[in-house]
Amino acid sequence: MTTVFDCSVLTLPRIASPSGNLTPVYGGVHVPFDIERVYYLYDVPGGESRGGHAHIELEQLIVAASGSFEVILDDGRTRRSVFLNRPYQALHVKPMIWRELVDFSSGGICMVLASMPYLEADYIRDYEDFLGMKRHTP
Repeated sequence: MTTVFDCSVLTLPRIASPSGNLTPVYGGVHVPFDIERVYYLYDVPGGESRGGHAHIELEQLIVAASGSFEVILDDGRTRRSVFLNRPYQALHVKPMIWRELVDFSSGGICMVLASMPYLEADYIRDYEDFLGMKRHTP
């Protein structure tokens, strides 16, 4: 397990078979929160990025279900990147971390398991607002 800030790369279970591998994922077991929403990003054009926001309370588990991409994490002081390219590895992103997803490979699919349903009020979409909130939180 690799840690960046309070975010960790987790290795999920992998059941190998000659007919193809399987990775089961259970909320509260393999994922450190109950899963309230699942969504995935795909057909991201070359050179485009996704994310570009932070969440106040939401936690996410980000998986490269197919292909690869890079996740840039920013705690308001330091930026670090995590390269995801294995469907049995997942990045656990904690609240109040700015994230950007970049450099999607052709056919790359990003699956996200989220701790909350979609709630626009939980998003911080302006980086300067994010920095201001980070300065006022312990």
